[in-house]
Amino acid sequence: MPQSAAERIEQLRTLINRHNYLYYVLDRPEIEDAEYDRLYRELVKLEEAHPELITSDSPTQRVGDQPLREFQTVQHPVRMYSLDNIFDEGELVAWEKRIERILGTETIEYVAELKIDGLAVSLIYENGHFVRGATRGNGVMGEDITKNLKTIRSIPLKIPVNGSQVAVPKRLEVRGEVFMPKEAFIRLNEERALRGEPEFANPRNAGAGSVRQLDPRVTASRRLDAIFYGATVLEEDLAQPVRLKTHWETLEYLATLGFKINPGREYCKGLDEVMRFVRYWDSERRNLDFATDGAVIKVNSIAAQNELGYTAKSPRWAAAYKYTPEVQETRVLEIEFSVGRTGVITPVAIMEPVFISGSTVQRATLHNFEELAKKDVRVGDTVRVQKAAEIIPEVIEVVLEKRPPSADKSVEPPTSCPVCQGEVRQLPGEVALRCMNRHSCPAQVLKRLEHWVSKGAMDIDGVGPALLEQLVNKGLVESPADLYRLTVADFLSLERMAQKSAENAYNAIQSSKTRPLFRLINALGIRHVGQETAILLASTFGHLDKLVEAPLETLTNLEGIGAKVAESIVTFFADPGNQQLVADLKALGLQLEETSEGRPAASSNLFEGKTFVLTGTLPTLSRQEASDLIRAHGGKISGSVSKKTDFVLVGEEPGSKYVKAQQLGVKILGESDLLAMISEAEQ
Repeated sequence: MPQSAAERIEQLRTLINRHNYLYYVLDRPEIEDAEYDRLYRELVKLEEAHPELITSDSPTQRVGDQPLREFQTVQHPVRMYSLDNIFDEGELVAWEKRIERILGTETIEYVAELKIDGLAVSLIYENGHFVRGATRGNGVMGEDITKNLKTIRSIPLKIPVNGSQVAVPKRLEVRGEVFMPKEAFIRLNEERALRGEPEFANPRNAGAGSVRQLDPRVTASRRLDAIFYGATVLEEDLAQPVRLKTHWETLEYLATLGFKINPGREYCKGLDEVMRFVRYWDSERRNLDFATDGAVIKVNSIAAQNELGYTAKSPRWAAAYKYTPEVQETRVLEIEFSVGRTGVITPVAIMEPVFISGSTVQRATLHNFEELAKKDVRVGDTVRVQKAAEIIPEVIEVVLEKRPPSADKSVEPPTSCPVCQGEVRQLPGEVALRCMNRHSCPAQVLKRLEHWVSKGAMDIDGVGPALLEQLVNKGLVESPADLYRLTVADFLSLERMAQKSAENAYNAIQSSKTRPLFRLINALGIRHVGQETAILLASTFGHLDKLVEAPLETLTNLEGIGAKVAESIVTFFADPGNQQLVADLKALGLQLEETSEGRPAASSNLFEGKTFVLTGTLPTLSRQEASDLIRAHGGKISGSVSKKTDFVLVGEEPGSKYVKAQQLGVKILGESDLLAMISEAEQ
């Protein structure tokens, strides 16, 4: 009997899913690439002929063709906690002692897994179908990146795979880490270097940036991978209940469903075996194809995990053992002066290439000239370098006993701008040295343009630093307004620019004209005005013209705008060059009036009419994450404390805002208080 199209389509999907599992999860391919491609092409052809048979979990639907305008914020079904860090074996012993006291036993089994240096994600499966994927975000709310996660072939679109008969709950949450393998990272940076684009600092940055692309096709091109470690049954199938009693069983269950689990994992009968695991991988981890900066240690028994519970920010039953940052010695070849968008001149050490924590380092910022003088870094010096948080290269110190006779002079701050030779000045109360030639300094022009197109500002996708540099060097762009005067022909005049790329760049710029007012205000680059203040100004004045005309007194009296910020705003709009920029933007048709588009959507009115001020470093939330969470529940963020302030959210090492809040009797909250208020309101 002839096989129907529906039957052949289902057969092909099963075959392709199986071969994806063998290749991307088990690394044991059974067929040649050409045979896989033939099966895939046959499926595509059949689905094109029978579009009514296309399903969302078909292998052909991994890569969508329509970029998103922005990511939507979603709530996690169960909070995603962060882990407490442990830095040596003594701290590991102390951690176990605390667990023993709570459990009342000295016999504890553990599971040790390598800590993947990637982006934490949560996946939701309904009746075995992948329906949603999200970033960790602040642990309570994350960004919906479903379309991008579907492009990662080690993530199954349907479970179980490979013909397994294992039970699947009606609704299941799976947690893991998305990362960029080292080989893919090296290849990506080589490709970016050939195109004249800036290279990524490390695989973690490259992976996190790739999975948050608005265009899934970009994500698909980045060769990402994923490893999974957690499963939570959200809704049970009573006919086939899933009962997981240990973490080790959870890992085995995930593997049976078709998920890739950590190759560096071990069941440990006690802490001695945990320590052996940690010591072994401290050196062996560098031979892996993914970046890892430590090991995650978990109590194996889920019943014991439930008894141990959680602190405000982390589970008591798990911890991250962090390896000591790798330190290498190298030689300083040059100290370069870099000029930023506000004219700040930063000394940067250019060094002999050295491989540290997974990537080659050649540059390290020295922050400012006071820091440079304090460390006394000189050309020719041998310096010790590490990556702060395994990410940012930094010079720790000079190896003085290796200082050559030629390094006999300290580096002096420049007396003129190293780019435009304009006047430099250290403004009162500042450490920074600045170039005062704001409108004509090429370095400042380029950096302002980079800020203008960035995601936090006008969010112009595909117009990056390399393209902007070409536009500036050819004299096609001198200000942000010039971007909107460019034609497709202008882009085609640039090196290595094809017709389609030119059209994409032109369309991306033109479509940004309708961005919300708060994005435009942020894009202007007014000193001391970031996204939070831009949102406040946009909602208060409603139109850019009204903000331009606002007197100093009005701005100073505005809740959340202090005297320094108010003065900066007035000074900015008093500048003739900035006045011309505003006039040009108006003439070019940019959105100058406040709209609701692009503003964070409120998920409740819990904090309606309430004003928050943030100070200090929070345990798990970044400043932006906490602000977004407050706004999502109707609250407002202010930059200064006054009698009108309702709450001050305080973290570690708070500043003067904390003192002022105490003096004024303003209610002070910790992160756990904030999250508890939100959790209680959502019940």
